[in-house]
Amino acid sequence: MNKLPDINGTYNTESKKIPLLKKILPSPFFYIRCARLVWKASILCKQSLYGNTEWSDSSLTILQTMENVGGMIEVTGIDIIKEIKRPVVFIGNHMSSLETMILPCIIEPYVDCTFVIKQGIYDMPVFKHLIRARNPIVVQRKNPRADFALVMSKGVEILNSGRSIIIFPQTTRTVKFDPDEFNTIGIKLAKRANVDVIPIALKTDAWGNGKILKEVGKIDPSKRIHITFGNPINPDNPRLAHSSVISFITSKLQLWGAL
Repeated sequence: MNKLPDINGTYNTESKKIPLLKKILPSPFFYIRCARLVWKASILCKQSLYGNTEWSDSSLTILQTMENVGGMIEVTGIDIIKEIKRPVVFIGNHMSSLETMILPCIIEPYVDCTFVIKQGIYDMPVFKHLIRARNPIVVQRKNPRADFALVMSKGVEILNSGRSIIIFPQTTRTVKFDPDEFNTIGIKLAKRANVDVIPIALKTDAWGNGKILKEVGKIDPSKRIHITFGNPINPDNPRLAHSSVISFITSKLQLWGAL
């Protein structure tokens, strides 16, 4: 399993010359490469040959594909992930499809994990084979009570098995972070399973949300990508834990000029 290289817990894209055509047309180059990758990975999934290593390496390829069209990525707090000794609940804001694609190559080499995802992604043609291979928690987003019960029951089961969970409490992907739309389900899951929370602040609007198909939006390499992991938070006081996660994300978005 290939790891994202870091210095003192920080990774930064190295500056390099980008071919002119990729500068002019970053979106086609990015999506064509990603489509090829997903197609090949789906074949491996059907053959039951797509495990943790393959998932992480696919994610790293997507990160590198973004860099190859000019995207600049900064990841901090990798040293925090390296110190995790037992399962945790990762809680982050949800800005675009990019975090779903590249978080695995940052987290998986150190902590086995899966996602809480919505049914639409779980059923997405071709891509669904990759998602289903990760045994995620799938919510409908139609009945909040049913979704909550599912996340609590299956989430505790997954955490008890030794796997961590990545959850985005916002109802949908958006470049605007609204604390009022950031629910407490991740905190409640962590408390019920007696595990810590790791907050993640994300600025990933370099991958825009599409108007027709939300997963396929404009790729804008001029928007620097930031991913930062915070220190573990004990969820015993849910209100305080929730406030701490929101404060962490808000402070980082402000620092990056995203608020």
